[in-house]
Amino acid sequence: MACAAAYPDMEAVGHGTFAECFAAVEAGGCELAMIPIENTLGGRVADMHHLLPESSLYIIGEHYQPVRHQLLAPHGATLDSLKTIASHEQGLAQCRELFRELGVEALDFGDTAGAAKEAAERNDPTFGAIASELAAETYGLQILRSRIEDRLGNTTRMVVMSRTSVEPDPLDGAAMTSLVFETRSVPGALYKALGGFATNGVNITKLESYIIDQSFTAAQFYIEVEGHPSDPAVSNAFEELQFFSAKMKRLGTYPKSDWRSQP
Repeated sequence: MACAAAYPDMEAVGHGTFAECFAAVEAGGCELAMIPIENTLGGRVADMHHLLPESSLYIIGEHYQPVRHQLLAPHGATLDSLKTIASHEQGLAQCRELFRELGVEALDFGDTAGAAKEAAERNDPTFGAIASELAAETYGLQILRSRIEDRLGNTTRMVVMSRTSVEPDPLDGAAMTSLVFETRSVPGALYKALGGFATNGVNITKLESYIIDQSFTAAQFYIEVEGHPSDPAVSNAFEELQFFSAKMKRLGTYPKSDWRSQP
């Protein structure tokens, strides 16, 4: 659904895992990858913290996809007959209130559409799935309840990955830049590394940390900032970051989505 919304003229190809999706683009089998990285209800999407830095791909765009979950089941099933509901871990996390209400078992599945397919193949009135309206149509399931996400406005942010870096023209509008860097786990390391963004007036919109060694002495940070590297303020901030960090890798510069400007 996200691919169709962002790239209606391209064919969407599914893969079993995010790693396989990255590999398909790296090998040339696919031109782009649409990768979810965070959700307003479920938080960070698992595996992104190591897939993004280790990949040879570049972020060339971002897409915000509204998520409207449906409770699906075979025809003849009812809310009272359900004992197990399957979905991707993000789908389960975004519909916690439903499980509290129904008192059913949550089953973690590889993806939401796969859970819907499993429900159709089992044709068991005790087994349901959390997936999209499109999945209900695709697999011939009934919708027992619509819009079951815990809060309306549920949205997943995607990044678009490519084998080649495609940076926007600085004159074409606002841009975002994503990168990763490492610091030693010592007092003041992060403060010094990020100080240049404050002194140069560059806004940091996302900052996440991950321990990357067994001794817990080194940390890796994923960061997103507003601005293009050609902007002197951004360039100066990156120069200061590189000076105080042990390692730095820019993942891509891409147009800032209009969704960010919505109230």
